[in-house]
Amino acid sequence: MENEPGKNYRKIIHIDMDAFYASVEQRDNPEYRGIPLIVGGSPEGRGGVVATASYEARKFGIRSAMSSKQALQLCPHATFVRPRFAAYKEVSQKIREIFSRYTDLIEPLSLDEAFLDVTNDKLNIGSAIEIAQQIKQAIKDELQLTASAGVSINKFVAKIASDINKPDGLKFIGPSAIGAFMEKLPVEKFFGVGKVTSQKMKNMGLHIGADLKNLTEDELVKHFGKTGRFYYNIVRGIDNREVQPHRETKSLAAEDTFAYDLTTIEEMETELDKIAQTVCNRLQNYQLKGRTVTLKIKYSDFKQITRNHSFISGINDLETITATAKRLLATTSPEDKRIRLLGISLSNFHDITPKQKEEKETDQLKLPFS
Repeated sequence: MENEPGKNYRKIIHIDMDAFYASVEQRDNPEYRGIPLIVGGSPEGRGGVVATASYEARKFGIRSAMSSKQALQLCPHATFVRPRFAAYKEVSQKIREIFSRYTDLIEPLSLDEAFLDVTNDKLNIGSAIEIAQQIKQAIKDELQLTASAGVSINKFVAKIASDINKPDGLKFIGPSAIGAFMEKLPVEKFFGVGKVTSQKMKNMGLHIGADLKNLTEDELVKHFGKTGRFYYNIVRGIDNREVQPHRETKSLAAEDTFAYDLTTIEEMETELDKIAQTVCNRLQNYQLKGRTVTLKIKYSDFKQITRNHSFISGINDLETITATAKRLLATTSPEDKRIRLLGISLSNFHDITPKQKEEKETDQLKLPFS
């Protein structure tokens, strides 16, 4: 991207907490400090995946989303702990309060990362680098945790920058440096490029941004579909997406991967009771009602299915959510099945219109009685 003198660029910060869940556990439990700590998964390696690994565990090659079995093979003496999502959410809210001292343009991506637009910051500091430094210091002083920050003129580059000097890092990539930076960036580092796409690119001889830059927009679209347009722009440092502080919530969900496979309906329904309670609490916390309940099931062979049921108007009460999830479970013939994960989500947070309601009820009347 060429530097354009006199152009008013946005000032975007991406904050990413360092090994967030594990860091909270190490902060709250001194016995976990300095040791390979894994949040999530099973200490016997019989099921589950790693939610977060401490930096001590990462030295052994352990990463998020890795199976606990593989994590144990890499580090047999690692310590496993169950996630405490209520605690992480509480810390996340305190982090958000720190952000809000500087700007109201905050776009959370998860509990542990967010974009901030500080083009016009509340305190008239003017420097995005200085604001990022102050935020990092406040998180360290007030919460005894560390965060890494990326600073640039758009979301894409800021997000990549935050990962460069982890942990406790800060990286600024200014307008004049973006072009050269993107050209040298390995394709697997491009946000949104997964393993399959990365391998496809490498098979085509595309290893770094400069290789992508040699292709026309039409060529990229031909090989990668609509995403090709995104690659065409992003390798040139062009990303006009705004920080969206009020992103509409599409769904609320909770799930659990079990240390041991569930083999009886009683076990499955007991776990659904717990998961439904978590979903219900989140719905009521956000004052939302959803019309569609979706049950997610992953079996011991890693096959995954979903089943859903929609209501005419929104619900958020525990009894209805639980009963619906159990009915959906029953439709899957759970007898003699081995289940390693269950999840419940609520979506469709808008009630249907009176016309849609009338059509739905008419359709239901046409159905034969069973």
